[in-house]
Amino acid sequence: MTKKIVVTGVGAASPLGGTAADTWKALLAGESGASTIDKDWVTELELPVTFAAQARVDAASVLQRHEVKRLDPSSQFALIAGREAYADAGSPEVEPERLAVDWATGIGGVWTLIDAWDTLRERGPRRVMPMTVPMLMPNGPGAAIGMDLHARAGIRTVVSACASSTESIANAYDHLQQGLADVVIAGGSEAAIHPLPIASFAAMQALSKRNDSPATASRPYDVSRDGFVLGEGAAALVLETEEHAKARGAKIYAELVGGSVTSDAYHITAPDPEGSAAARAMKAAVEGSGASLSDISHINAHATSTPVGDIAEYNALRRVFGDALDGIPVSATKASTGHLLGGAGAIEAFFTVMALHERTAPPTINITEMDPEIPLDVVREPRPLGDGELLAISNSFGFGGHNAVVAFRSV
Repeated sequence: MTKKIVVTGVGAASPLGGTAADTWKALLAGESGASTIDKDWVTELELPVTFAAQARVDAASVLQRHEVKRLDPSSQFALIAGREAYADAGSPEVEPERLAVDWATGIGGVWTLIDAWDTLRERGPRRVMPMTVPMLMPNGPGAAIGMDLHARAGIRTVVSACASSTESIANAYDHLQQGLADVVIAGGSEAAIHPLPIASFAAMQALSKRNDSPATASRPYDVSRDGFVLGEGAAALVLETEEHAKARGAKIYAELVGGSVTSDAYHITAPDPEGSAAARAMKAAVEGSGASLSDISHINAHATSTPVGDIAEYNALRRVFGDALDGIPVSATKASTGHLLGGAGAIEAFFTVMALHERTAPPTINITEMDPEIPLDVVREPRPLGDGELLAISNSFGFGGHNAVVAFRSV
């Protein structure tokens, strides 16, 4: 028998705010999290891109000193978001063997890895920290949350580029359906605003080069879009069966009705321009729950602000929804947050949940002229979604041809 899976807690540490509430408020206000990077290495290394969407939270002011010292920034953001989500859910009293973590990252502890390499070269092996490997490993963020909350039903980590944390939420849905846990903390984190990823992404012409105007650089669907803005942070959802949530009197934000994962098997970085596998993921996420595509009220698009990616996603959406797509409001929230890579799906799932909970679609900023090849109903100002039952999807697509989609229903 299919169980109802619900969202009972949310947490975030993002370029828009240090908490979920602040992040959502800033998104609705049309703020941008992008700014010039105020670090010496930007000029020392002559980086071609000098800005990013940096997290608006100082981990040292939120976490204990030993936690900051022993955790890579990707794990620091994860712990901040995970703790907030769990507290927001009422800190469920659940047996450790029935509590699980489904987490994700696209890159992992890049700061730890390269700092340790610099230390090794400059100061020798005796100066390399003993905690280097635990800090750099991709499962570090999920492990940090799991150990903090004593989750013993399983701590799983997905690494599938920019689809990672959407896939982790889809996995959480499956794990709850299978009865492997009663409560799951799901989400993702990333902390890759580092010279190496910036240089690499810039070399492949993936990043916007609007160094003179960071706040307007991420502009999905605009004719002048020239690449994504690198972002960092984390977001977390607490998920549980409706039966378990109601038994403990928990508040419920929305229902997670399903998730799906497919692959293009097309190209390591470019999406399949036809969008057939992405379309299958969208259909499966919705129809697998027994819902209908005709019931979709809102779409949070992947929409990275790259010339090729935005059109490929549009083709996939049109393949799924046909003419009905013209009447579905679409939000492209990377315009505000930048692209959190492995954490992107988690922050956008959070936005989708809040859109249903508050019945308001968040705005897409920075569009001055819509690309005529992408005729979507893009939300430009916060838009009421109306009464009655609402159904929404959140899309994520990553390097390697990974496609992941989750679907939520209002309650």
